[in-house]
This record gives sequence, structure tokens and C-alpha cells, in this order.
Amino acid sequence: MTDTTVIKISSSHSPHGQAGQKYLASGKSLAMRLWENEQPNEAKPPTQRDYETVGYVIAGRAELHSEGQVVLLEAGDSWVVPKGSSHTYKILEPFTAVEATSPPAQVHARDEA
Repeated sequence: MTDTTVIKISSSHSPHGQAGQKYLASGKSLAMRLWENEQPNEAKPPTQRDYETVGYVIAGRAELHSEGQVVLLEAGDSWVVPKGSSHTYKILEPFTAVEATSPPAQVHARDEA
């Protein structure tokens, strides 16, 4: 039988990851997280993840550096980082964005540095 359970998550009670992300709703094959008011910084060393990420910028600006490309992300923009792609972000001004990862990033500490 198909699971028909609806789950609501209040972000005020959501756990935080080591990098500052706030974990939101998570299903078996997809999860959401929120990066809230991330402050300007220099780009961290590139990383590769074993999940795909899609994101949407709510506020602020950042650069996404991936596989030799630099993409400016601004409010209203969305992006995709394919599974296994070398990438990093440089926050240019206070930045808030929501991301979805598949499979869920937090399972088995997939998103820890």
C-alpha cells in the first residue's frame, strides 16, 4: 500500500546542520533545507556531493562556482548542482535560499564537510 501520510515541519523547531543549514521537510527520496541570512564570505574549497541539489534564492546574492563555471545567483533565481559536480558558493551579500536534495542530504551525514 502507498504511504499517504502528510508531514508538516515547523522551521522554528528544525534541527541545524554543521554548516548552518536548517533542515526542513524530508521524505524517502527528497529533502529540503534552508540557508538563512548567510553572511558574505570567501568561497570555501570546492566539494562534491553524492546527491543532486536544486535551489531557489529568496534574498541576497551569491556566486555558484561549479566545474569551471561561475553563476551569479540573485533573488528569484533557481539553480541545479548535479550529483558529483565539484562546486562551492561565495556569498556576496546576506543570502537566504531554500534547497532540495535528492536523495536527502542529511541521511548518513551526506552533507557534512
